[in-house]
Amino acid sequence: MKIVYFLKQNKFLSLVLFAYLVSFVTRPQFAAEAFGNSAYYFKEMILIMPMIFLLTVVIDILIPKEVIIKNLGEDSGFKGGILALILGSVSAGPIYAAFPVSKMLLNKGASIGNIVVILSAWAVIKVPMLANEAKFLGAEFMGTRWILTVVSIFIMGTLVSAVVKKEDLPKAQSSSNFVLVNQKYCTGCSLCANMGPMLFEMIDGKAKLKQQPVVPKQKAAVKNIANKCPANAISIP
Repeated sequence: MKIVYFLKQNKFLSLVLFAYLVSFVTRPQFAAEAFGNSAYYFKEMILIMPMIFLLTVVIDILIPKEVIIKNLGEDSGFKGGILALILGSVSAGPIYAAFPVSKMLLNKGASIGNIVVILSAWAVIKVPMLANEAKFLGAEFMGTRWILTVVSIFIMGTLVSAVVKKEDLPKAQSSSNFVLVNQKYCTGCSLCANMGPMLFEMIDGKAKLKQQPVVPKQKAAVKNIANKCPANAISIP
């Protein structure tokens, strides 16, 4: 039952594991190559992501929100766009490393347009990339592509900021929407699963939430069930 619960809670990972299993049975050589690529990227993430998260914490602590708003916010203008272009161009690491940094900058007041510029520059016009491009394809090719790419990046940033607003972006999930079922206190009476079969289920004789976080319209029902729990095992922040 624990395996079933894990698979339900991690549907995408379960789908990937199933795809690997099918590939190993039907096309073992292809599956081995795919697994090798996945292992390489996983190792890369293990090496890079801790430093990226450390960087985001340092920036979050040391750089005041007012500084971010002034230099990368909605009213930063052309100066903000140039700064965003420079930040993306001198960055290091793969593009997925830019997402936690961008999220932190957004939370501190950076505009969506400037975040688009940072992500785009990080992806396609990093300085090391330009150096290698000039070496293999020539300076004229590199320079022409750089100019056209920069123009496209600024146009894209303007269009995205006009269509997507900060209110449209997913917000951090509030801890108040998470319900705790204390497994030590749960007696396995299944009262919660009987009262709210769409909310609770019994796994290995213990109550579990089917989905976290609990959506606001379900909180009243969960609270009612928690109040009737004979072991007081259900906690709602």
